[in-house]
Amino acid sequence: MARGAATTPSFVFLSFALLLICFASGGMQSVQGQKTWCVAKPSSDEATLLGNINYACSQVDCSVLQRGRACFYPDNLMSHASIAMNLYYQSRGRNPWNCFFKNSGLLVATDPSYGSCAYA
Repeated sequence: MARGAATTPSFVFLSFALLLICFASGGMQSVQGQKTWCVAKPSSDEATLLGNINYACSQVDCSVLQRGRACFYPDNLMSHASIAMNLYYQSRGRNPWNCFFKNSGLLVATDPSYGSCAYA
């Protein structure tokens, strides 16, 4: 076995502590001062996406996702989850942890708005 291959608990704790300090200081709220949006990771499975929609929409108004509204199309889980997750992320102050969603969220610096569907 290669020496140093195992990660020690103290290293993991130290890494986590540094990450929390960075988040708390606002160091990761945006990408170089730009506005950020939260979208679903393309690798997310359907159950995760559905769970994200259900959770986010239980916390924020997701009426833009209803049939006939600006963000209904494309009518698929990836699109709807991204919009719901971003609504939640924006409403909670654009903190990186508000886009985690069990590691299925992705922060982007390019506005994902399309057509008449404007991401906040």
